[in-house]
Amino acid sequence: MKVSIFVLWAVIAWGGCAAAAEVWQPSQPQIPLWPEKLAIAKPETQGDEYVRFGGGLVAGRHWAAIENVSRPTMTVYPAKGRNTGAAIVVFPGGGYGVLAIDLEGTEVCDWATSIGITCVVLKYRVPQERHFADCHCERQLEPFMALQDAERAMGLLRQRAAGLGIDPHKIGVVGFSAGGHLVTAISNAVKRNYPAVDATDEQSARPDFAIALYPGHLWGGERTEPFDQNNLKLMSFDHVVAEAPPTLIVQAEDDPMDDVRNAITYFLALKQAKVPVEIHLFLRGGHAFGLRPTAMPITHWPDLAEQWLRSIGILSPNPPS
Repeated sequence: MKVSIFVLWAVIAWGGCAAAAEVWQPSQPQIPLWPEKLAIAKPETQGDEYVRFGGGLVAGRHWAAIENVSRPTMTVYPAKGRNTGAAIVVFPGGGYGVLAIDLEGTEVCDWATSIGITCVVLKYRVPQERHFADCHCERQLEPFMALQDAERAMGLLRQRAAGLGIDPHKIGVVGFSAGGHLVTAISNAVKRNYPAVDATDEQSARPDFAIALYPGHLWGGERTEPFDQNNLKLMSFDHVVAEAPPTLIVQAEDDPMDDVRNAITYFLALKQAKVPVEIHLFLRGGHAFGLRPTAMPITHWPDLAEQWLRSIGILSPNPPS
């Protein structure tokens, strides 16, 4: 049985007017990240949280987006069959404006749980605008709400690892687009991005491995610029530390949204810091392909990811027969 989502009431087509608020209801309970009465930063919401389907088709199907998340949660999907003890936290993409909760969320867990990995979908706070009209640029977010939520989720998982059947030293992250950028942010954070709340925050927030797919917000150039290897530098608010975890990067060269130089720039920065990193660039694949199967070779990236996880010791080198 898949872990894909369902919604309450009928879903209206993307861009249409909703007769009632459609609420995301995953097949597992949502776990609040923060104590109920704790005041946390509020995103730039335009109403109550809701989910809607629509947008462009991916592999012949629409995708679901959650909007206006002010109280973040995580949803844990247990490993199926043989539990490897590994866990992975999924950061859906959506430009830090919405969350592609099935395409880049629960559908990732369909794959991860099938190979014995406990999978956690992070519903982090959105929207939070990264582009500023006064300078026509991007700046570091203060506070960086998505990063705060990601760090809190890592602490909660490590604190509850024994009860969840998780090895606290085998908890990684995977993210897509803006979620891919969030992967880089949590991988390289030198300290927590919020004051400690309780004992949960005594746990390490850094992942043990990281997978970034078509990440954005890393390279500061313009798509129209010619390829220049001397201009492959991270944005001023992005950085890399030697303590970053082993990392896998996947992107298509024809990505129309996040230039492939985002992935290349991050790869080179990790290499410079001597962080173990592997990159797979595909000629075609576009943006926001998730895990939905197509005729393109990039559709097989989960197989590459599984092999990589075995190569770095997160999974057994020899898959069970």
